[in-house]
Amino acid sequence: MIFREWGAGMLAWVKRRMGAVDFVKLIKRNAVLVIAFFAAVISLFFVPPDAQYGSYFDLKTLCCLFGTLAVVCALKNIHFFSILAARIICLTRSSRRAALALVYITFLGSMLIANDMALITFLPLGYYVFSTAGRKWETATVFILQNIAANLGGMLTPFGNPQNLYLYSHYGIPTGEFVRIMAAPFGVSVALITLCCLFIPRHSLMVSVREGMNKLPALRCGAYLTLFALTIMMVFRLLNPLLTLAVVILSLAFLDRNALKRVDYGLLLTFVCFFVFAGNMGRIVPVREFFRGLLEKNTLLTGVISCQVISNVPSAILLSSFTENYPSLLTAVNIGGAGTLIASLASLITFREFTSRYKDSAAGYILRFSLFNFAFLAILTYFCLSIGR
Repeated sequence: MIFREWGAGMLAWVKRRMGAVDFVKLIKRNAVLVIAFFAAVISLFFVPPDAQYGSYFDLKTLCCLFGTLAVVCALKNIHFFSILAARIICLTRSSRRAALALVYITFLGSMLIANDMALITFLPLGYYVFSTAGRKWETATVFILQNIAANLGGMLTPFGNPQNLYLYSHYGIPTGEFVRIMAAPFGVSVALITLCCLFIPRHSLMVSVREGMNKLPALRCGAYLTLFALTIMMVFRLLNPLLTLAVVILSLAFLDRNALKRVDYGLLLTFVCFFVFAGNMGRIVPVREFFRGLLEKNTLLTGVISCQVISNVPSAILLSSFTENYPSLLTAVNIGGAGTLIASLASLITFREFTSRYKDSAAGYILRFSLFNFAFLAILTYFCLSIGR
């Protein structure tokens, strides 16, 4: 009763402060966080807070995630990624080569700066290149292929996707083994997405991206790249997470406070809420036995199906409480990012970016998105099952 009243009171306070329209926008833009919050609150009814709650939270994951997001925001503020990408795009002269360049840039970006940040950075560039030619549905196709590239490209590195960062830390997976597990599905993904790009109609493009002509500030760029290297070393367990995070925060407080403000705190809070939810579910015996039974039958299929319903990050956090078969779970929550719109937060970002520019094309986009994504999901799932995942 106390928790129910507290939750209702909090929602009422937010509505009063923001107004009904802003509140609806907040819900839409942070749907996964809202779901995570209510899931955590509901779980409190079954497992009231006690001393064991402290063991739910993976501090290393949160430190690594915050540090990486903060440094990436700083690099984004000086247009580091968009400048490099734009200069590459300017070298292309056809729609097909431009699409390949955008997709491969997004692939690489997802490995280095996480899938959602890669899309936020590179989707506007894809829109600029193809919309200037007046080709709306080519823009949609490139957006979808960039989205798939972001979801599947990040699978190769521990910091490429948020769920990777969590599972890498949770299971203590050796770096070499992590790469070996994901190498085969990654290779198939690259081949499939390259094949799709080759079917894009070829026509001439006169690409001139003004933002790409900006000059990078050398000193800040060097400082941020140094901090980025430190965060990568932190992820790979070469540096102490707390000390490294302190260095990142203090450095950015001096160099670019705005980067600290622009960190995706919603994603961090989503992790916190799902840590509470997953921890509580693991302590409810019928729930624990149910999930263990499913995962024992087929971890890969269970993980893939779970992603289609509750998205890949919460699936990773929830299912990791019930299985030690991390190769199959890791594979599932990466390829499971393809499929439905809610299978990955990155897919919702892409949908929002496209419909904000083409407001009357949501239905057509969803149809095309579903055809591409479910085809990728079916092929990758079959391939992974065939190699014994």
